[in-house]
Amino acid sequence: MTTTKRTTFATVWDAIEDSREIAASLRFRAEVANAIIEETRRRKLTLARAAAICGVTQPRISDLRRGRLDLFALDALIDMAARLELRTTVTVRRRHAA
Repeated sequence: MTTTKRTTFATVWDAIEDSREIAASLRFRAEVANAIIEETRRRKLTLARAAAICGVTQPRISDLRRGRLDLFALDALIDMAARLELRTTVTVRRRHAA
């Protein structure tokens, strides 16, 4: 019987990305993207209408809904959220000592 070493991560983002900086960026982008997706669905917006409101093309909204976060900068997502009248906030604090 072979023994497998298990690794525990603080977040799923830390598990999929070696760099803490990139993991943090992915986490923030995912939070904003998820809020945008939820709001467009709550309003029952078509891809075309969501794109028009957000000031992007329909394929960009499609990319967002498919989870292609690598195609979006955080500031672009914040701009899209603002156009949907969503308020974004950022909290910066010191990490707990490990």
